[in-house]
Amino acid sequence: MHIITQNLGKKFRNEWIFRNVNLTFHAGNSYTFTGANGSGKSTLLQVLSGFMPHSEGTISFQDDDKTLEVDSFYQHISITAPYLELIEDFTLSELLAFHIKFKPLRDGLTISQFIDFIELPQAKNKEIKYFSSGMKQRVKLGLSFLSDCEILMLDEPTSNLDNNACSWYLKNVQEYAKQRLLFICSNQPAEYEFCDNIYNIHDFKQ
Repeated sequence: MHIITQNLGKKFRNEWIFRNVNLTFHAGNSYTFTGANGSGKSTLLQVLSGFMPHSEGTISFQDDDKTLEVDSFYQHISITAPYLELIEDFTLSELLAFHIKFKPLRDGLTISQFIDFIELPQAKNKEIKYFSSGMKQRVKLGLSFLSDCEILMLDEPTSNLDNNACSWYLKNVQEYAKQRLLFICSNQPAEYEFCDNIYNIHDFKQ
């Protein structure tokens, strides 16, 4: 699985968020976009995911020698981001049962095994709306790590996590990114210190 961009650009009204992005992203590699808050990292990630249209250039999603349509590309992606919400009225167990109808878990993992993985067994029957922000972030990250898809996109992955949860993230992101295509948007070096390729979003503001 890889993504190819040619002269990719995005603007809102008359302001260019980024331009002239000419990159190829390959499975088995990790890529980080850095920059201050509001610099356009999240916008670039959403364009690369196919969720947001671009303003110029092209983007191609390739699986082996086959080109994937944008409308089906979401099946290959799992995203964790502050602006993506969980279904608040579901319990944790209900949320997971709903999720796996659309994206099964890797290696045939069960809901119980997932809950143990995110270290929240005491909350399996608790409604998401009563979770702390850190608990919600663990759920989001767990869904990215353990969903059976080839591409992980993590935007500010340690938002709301305490020190123990940050250590949990760093251990698992490296383990579960193996053989997959990993994107991270961050301005916190600790979140991407292991990353192979680091780009500053300001380099694409031409």
